[in-house]
Amino acid sequence: MDKKKDADDVEPGPAPSRPVDRFGFIKTEQSNSPEGVLKSRPTHERGREERRIRKWRKMIGTGGSDWKHYVRRNPHVVKRRIRKGIPDCLRGLVWQLISGSRDLLLMNPGVYETLVIYETSTSELEIIRDISRTFPSHIFFQQRHGPGQRSLYNVLKAYSVYDRDVGYVQGMGFIAGLLLLYMSEEDAFWLIVALLKGAVHTPMEGLYQVIELW
Repeated sequence: MDKKKDADDVEPGPAPSRPVDRFGFIKTEQSNSPEGVLKSRPTHERGREERRIRKWRKMIGTGGSDWKHYVRRNPHVVKRRIRKGIPDCLRGLVWQLISGSRDLLLMNPGVYETLVIYETSTSELEIIRDISRTFPSHIFFQQRHGPGQRSLYNVLKAYSVYDRDVGYVQGMGFIAGLLLLYMSEEDAFWLIVALLKGAVHTPMEGLYQVIELW
């Protein structure tokens, strides 16, 4: 499946004619700030961000190896640092660790691939209809049938098969789309499972079940 995708790494097609922000969204209007201000932060701010990243890397360990041990020993430190903000370059991994989705992935090898390739969903037409409406101003999802839209379809289709009680509900695409900017398809799928089914925290699936009743 796809590797981790950051806004700066994605090449879904020809470069957009309008400027984009640092997250990959096309700007709707020109900023009054000097050219390049978003990319050229003051030196003291860059230094502070680098220190935060070092602290987080030490807390996480290689590939998340130290995470559970650190959380058990220093839960209040973890909570405080999360509230201050997770460094952008580490969000994908940290979200997986916090949610418990990394454990789900490791316990279910090959399941995502099977759902995408071999299963069919009764919601496929609905998902296809909604794909182009998900983050239409983001360069990764703009190209029709491009890599962004294909990845988004795969994740949503896989979840609609995995959890047939909830299936697919309009609005899921925005969660899946955000996750795909920080991680692979398979990682994004298991993070959605962890969020909706409650691997660690209170499950969110009731939200979509209520929407379905409407």
